[in-house]
Amino acid sequence: MRAPRPKVAVAAVAVAALAVAGCAESNRDDNSGGSKKDTMVFGVAGDPKVLDPSFASDGESLRVARQVFETLVRPEEGGTKVTPGLAESWTPDAAGTTWTFKLRSGVKFHDGTDFNAEAVCANFDRWYNAKGLMQSPDVTAYWQDVMGGFAKNEDPELPPSLFKSCTAKDATTVDLTFTRVSSKIPAALMLPSFSIHSPKALQQYDASNVGGTAEDIKYPPYAMEHPTGTGPFKFKSWDVANKTLTIERNDEYSGTKAKLKTIIFKTISDENARKQALRSGDIQGYDLVGPADVEPLKTEGFNVLTRPAFNILYLAINQKGNPKLADLKVRQAIAHALNRQALVDSKLPPGAKVALNFMPDTVEGWNGEVTKYDYNPEKAKALLAEAGASNLTLRFHYPTEVTRPYMPNPKDIFELLSADLKAVGINVEAIPLKWSPDYLNATTSGSKHDLHFLGWTGDYGDAYNFIGTFFDRPKDEWGFNNAQLFAQFKDADTTADQAARVEKYKALNKAVMDLLPGVPISHSPPAIVFGKDVTGIKASPLTDERYATAEFKS
Repeated sequence: MRAPRPKVAVAAVAVAALAVAGCAESNRDDNSGGSKKDTMVFGVAGDPKVLDPSFASDGESLRVARQVFETLVRPEEGGTKVTPGLAESWTPDAAGTTWTFKLRSGVKFHDGTDFNAEAVCANFDRWYNAKGLMQSPDVTAYWQDVMGGFAKNEDPELPPSLFKSCTAKDATTVDLTFTRVSSKIPAALMLPSFSIHSPKALQQYDASNVGGTAEDIKYPPYAMEHPTGTGPFKFKSWDVANKTLTIERNDEYSGTKAKLKTIIFKTISDENARKQALRSGDIQGYDLVGPADVEPLKTEGFNVLTRPAFNILYLAINQKGNPKLADLKVRQAIAHALNRQALVDSKLPPGAKVALNFMPDTVEGWNGEVTKYDYNPEKAKALLAEAGASNLTLRFHYPTEVTRPYMPNPKDIFELLSADLKAVGINVEAIPLKWSPDYLNATTSGSKHDLHFLGWTGDYGDAYNFIGTFFDRPKDEWGFNNAQLFAQFKDADTTADQAARVEKYKALNKAVMDLLPGVPISHSPPAIVFGKDVTGIKASPLTDERYATAEFKS
């Protein structure tokens, strides 16, 4: 999961501001010896952008969605394996293009309506038949990453849709038909973007009426005030002024009920402020713990959970931005100039390691036999000289006002990498930009950037979700067009045999590292922390922590 990649600022409809102070106060009363605590305040680094996960790609929106909504399949707790969600089982036909899902019975949406096969089809038909601004990649990023296009593409650049149709065979049986075999199915259906919503609520609150313009997108009331799923929590309120969002236990939940009554997500953008709020008891947990804080917080008795490293931090090299960067020798020189081990040792948490591929070694298809670019400043200087680029000047963008699982402190990372480049004679023009929308706009669209770093936390355990997301088609972030490589990706994705597909992914990892569109930097195990008396949550490599199991020790 990457942060949102907007080309424009997003303007939300007005949100009803409902006070949550009473919930927080009740928890403080509990701390002083009252009844069992039933409210947890969790500190988040930023505000959610939207409450309809169909439109979300930022971590904080998806954190809320995972508690409120459910998907047909979901990751195993603490892992990446596909396990039952709203579907109990799933089976492909002989051709591998139609998947039959047997659904759980007795499930209801938060508005009291029934979950069934017709509801599933209503959701897929909504996404597939999207029109207007719903076809913008800034609105339906994950649908387009997984499915490609729509029933009627309004942009000729959109590819054909992988999804073809949904058929409700009976109340608990649904067929999803696709245009071809794809390695993404069924694993991609674990994404919160494929959460199943109440058809009644979608219609009642005009869920597909995305308005405004491409420069000023306005989400409908459903997406900001009325998210309606089947999950163990339901949405209660979003107090924008006080930067708090509240969910409460769904007492009608068909599965194991949540142990806490209320969870409040409170935005505290500064990492040190989150840490102090935890220590003072104002919050009972927060994410993206600074690497230097992991051991001190453990020593103090806080419940620090370290997620398995399922991410990649990379340095992207834009071949359009500067003609010199289209020269492979220059890109190789940049790779050899970087002391990635020093960065891992000094700026990342224990357990981090230098990356050899643009995906972690826990994903099938990782290849340890790819071309390697060891730290070698003298070789970097020689390659620059051979390319006639010894006096190279590069615009190096880096983000501000953000912390991500793969980059705990962007400025520190920039300073180390830029110092390595300067040491081999590359002049660096520093361009710091606010993370959203400025940095994301500048680095993923257009051609004014030369170097920048970004990352990705995997959505599901398939190689395509990493390297395919980056390199399966022309993208402004990288600025290259390689038809042979793109054809290799299409071939791997449509290979039904798992063993054969893994070998093709290994070959793709080698091809990518030979082409060297950028430099994979590191894999980092991010940490999440909870209060000394909070238990029951298991760390997830996909950031799919389940707050329904959280409770306070008595």
